[in-house]
Formats: sequence, structure tokens, C-alpha cells
Amino acid sequence: MQHRGLTTSIGERETILRRYLPLVRRVAWRFRSGSATQAEFDDLIAWGILGLLDALGRYDPTREALFATYARFRIRGAILDHLRALDWVPRSVREKAAAVERVARLVETRLGRPASEDEMARGLGLSLTAYRDLLGQIAPMTLVSLDDLRSGSGDDDLALDRAALDPLRGLLRRERLRLIAEAIGRLSERDQLLLSLYYCDGLTMKEVGSVLGLTESRVSQLHTTAMLRLRATLDVPPRVAAHAG
Repeated sequence: MQHRGLTTSIGERETILRRYLPLVRRVAWRFRSGSATQAEFDDLIAWGILGLLDALGRYDPTREALFATYARFRIRGAILDHLRALDWVPRSVREKAAAVERVARLVETRLGRPASEDEMARGLGLSLTAYRDLLGQIAPMTLVSLDDLRSGSGDDDLALDRAALDPLRGLLRRERLRLIAEAIGRLSERDQLLLSLYYCDGLTMKEVGSVLGLTESRVSQLHTTAMLRLRATLDVPPRVAAHAG
């Protein structure tokens, strides 16, 4: 069945909504499963439904993206927009995330490779346990960051539209994607697999842990470290919840 945005009949739209409500719940649960937010689960569901409705109205079947892929992006985006509007991440946590990024950038520049956890902990003047606790505190700021990294703004559709109209912007976007690919390529194979399972395959942190033989909290720590390294490489300021789904 093709979905034609606002041209879809009311009956067909209701059928599509019912079909993709489980997707809304899954994306919302991804935000909750990593303790990424204190928002109520029902609120996440409501915001996700708004994103699904937005996807129904804006989907272009002439593009290569499947509706499920596009809907997932819009559902995540709607939830993120509401979380960002709440501005629930304390300033102290933002400052800690920025400090971790600075150390990651300095150590990688000096060593020519990503820093190990022990090296990061020493660079921050912390024990390994304290460093891992710190990762848990800043995890909410890194949970769905790949969209922000790709577009540089968090609005991928807007970035694509501008790139189509402006050849220079399109060139810069392609260069950004190349830099992201290179940065991901410098991560360990385990971290690359983790990001692939979480962002490309849509697994939850718990499911990723089952695949990798790790606890959910350990997966969250590794995800946070990987995303902060990518942000440090690309010099992108941290944003609220900006992973998942």
C-alpha cells in the first residue's frame, strides 16, 4: 500500500495509525529503557503519536525511504522536540558532558586513537568507577544523537531540502557524512556493532546487551562514550537526549 500523505482517505489513515501504534510504543520505550528521561511513558506515547500523524501528512512515496523508516524518524523527532522543550537536563550535567568531550578530544589528538576508559578516567581525575557513574549521569544527552550529527541541526528533512536548493550546502553535508563515517570507523568493532544494532536495527539497549553479552547499563555506558567521541571529533555541542529509535 502506498501512503500519500494528506491525500490518504480517513479510513486508510486510521488503518495505518493502528498498524504503526506498536512502532510508537517501541520508540517510546527506547527512551525509557535507557533511563534517558523522567517523562511519563504515556506522555512519550502521546508525543510519538503526534509524530506518526506528522509522518502521515508529510510522507512522500516518491522518495526511496519506506514509510516505516520515515515514520520512525518522525516519531523520534516529535518525542525529542517535546523533551528539549522541557529542558530537563541540569546545567551541571551539560558541563560534565562537555568536560568528557574535551578530554576525549585531547587524548585522541595526543595518542592518535580513541582513549580507553582508564585513560578517560585519568584525564578527568576520576577513578574508573566514578567515570562510569559519570557516564550514567550524562547518558540522557547522547541517546539519539546520530540524527543531530548527520544534519548538524536535528531537522534532517530541512537539511535535505536546503541541500537540494544550495549546491554548497549539499557539498558540506556530504563532507559531514564522510567525517562521521571516518569517526565511526575509528571506534572499536564492538562499539561500531553497538551503534549499528541500536540505530540501524532499532534494538533497545537491553536487546543490544543480549546480542553483545553485556548488561543494559554497560551498553548504555559504551553508547554514551561512543557518542561523546563522535561529538568531540565533529565538535558538536551536546543537546538534550540527542538516541534513540
